[in-house]
Amino acid sequence: MKFAPFFLLLLGLFISTGAMAADLPSRIEIKYTVTTDIGEGEIDEVMEIKHIEGKAHYSINSKAQATGMFKLIEPNSIIRHSEGFIIKQGLRPVRAYEKRGQKKPSVAEFDWKNHVITLHHQGHHAKEVMPDGTLDRLSMSYNFMFTALPKHHVDLHITNGDTLQLSRFTITKEMLDTPIGTMETVVLTRQEEKHSKLKRKLWLALNNHMLPVRIVSVEENGREIDKMVTEINISYKTEH
Repeated sequence: MKFAPFFLLLLGLFISTGAMAADLPSRIEIKYTVTTDIGEGEIDEVMEIKHIEGKAHYSINSKAQATGMFKLIEPNSIIRHSEGFIIKQGLRPVRAYEKRGQKKPSVAEFDWKNHVITLHHQGHHAKEVMPDGTLDRLSMSYNFMFTALPKHHVDLHITNGDTLQLSRFTITKEMLDTPIGTMETVVLTRQEEKHSKLKRKLWLALNNHMLPVRIVSVEENGREIDKMVTEINISYKTEH
């Protein structure tokens, strides 16, 4: 079923009223086009929710690849993955990774019992104290499907598989034109240090249960990336 706002509205009701876990969707598929300063691409993301022994488990898989002539320059895909639990405070990842082409993946392992995160990146391993609410970049994009946002700003600890950083996002609202319609969105804009090249801004669909419908970023290498939604599909499955 494509772009089902009625079911997304129901999803918000189920979560806010603490309804049974079986009322959550079992699968959300989102497609994006990607525009960069050197070419274009596409991203397919799938979030799956399963209920095991009374707990809601999530997994998110994202695959980005170049399209058109840019694919000749950059034939390798970028694979991102996050998995963990859904709790009343939002998503609680237990493992996340990012793999670019044939390179070894960057992996983050979340030990919530001991509040330690282990980061594996380019052959190096590091352990850091992990604050409550720590997310990876992929789970952060979907986190506010399951927990409310403050009015003005939110502070989040986020890992990219290499480091763990505290970021402050200001919160505003904006009407966003997309290929699948105009949406009222909540916009999260990361506050960067003065003269920083980094940038990250997320648009979450207010009336479509805070799904990420656009993300604009400037990465450490200076590459500009604009990720825009082109399709949303939601599936429900009653578990017995």
